[in-house]
Amino acid sequence: MSAAGALGAAHRRRLREVWRSAGWPCQDMVEVELLAAGLLERVRDGDGRESVRVTDAGIRVLAATLAKNRAARSAHEALVAEVATAMQRAGRVVWRGLSLRAPLPGPDGSTVWAVAMPDVFSIRHTTVEDYAEPAVHEIKVRRADLLSDLRHADKGAAYRALSSQCWYVLRAGIAEPDEVPAVYGVMVARAGGLEVLRPAPRRAARVPFAVWMALARAHAEPGPDDAEQAPLAPSGP
Repeated sequence: MSAAGALGAAHRRRLREVWRSAGWPCQDMVEVELLAAGLLERVRDGDGRESVRVTDAGIRVLAATLAKNRAARSAHEALVAEVATAMQRAGRVVWRGLSLRAPLPGPDGSTVWAVAMPDVFSIRHTTVEDYAEPAVHEIKVRRADLLSDLRHADKGAAYRALSSQCWYVLRAGIAEPDEVPAVYGVMVARAGGLEVLRPAPRRAARVPFAVWMALARAHAEPGPDDAEQAPLAPSGP
């Protein structure tokens, strides 16, 4: 493996750990491959104790990884904002960055709780609780992130426990609709906007009391036209 060769997530994670730490050797195969690639080097202090440190080549790999991750986060946040705006224009109240507790059935029939952090959570703009239709939209701009999500069954179950419909919104080209389980709807983000490739199955669902409390403590996303609807300042004494 060369410094320019393909590195796995474990290799990049180890590089970050060594960069942040005193570099005590693990002496495992990940470290062997990083040493052979020239991304780590062994050093000995005056007492003969060995440690490892990141080489200049390793620092370049870390910098490239950081730039890639920042670009992915920027693309992700841009798509989250696009979905949030689309939901608002569809007459929904929208929250981003929530952390919600979802009840899931345990193996012995008891209830276990999972923490769900949907990218976009929304309800219809209504005063009738039965019409709220809570919806979750998960946004994915990288194929690896989508596949990782789908491998964690409890994560998807938590999304569905909180919503009457659950969607994956994908950047164009990262996956085909049939790669996403049928319990989810699928949208794709193209240059012209969001396209529904498969509608999300709908089921009756009410917003749990604990979720109402979380929504009350959080701030709903301001609508795209909120600034235009702001009250006028008084014009006279």
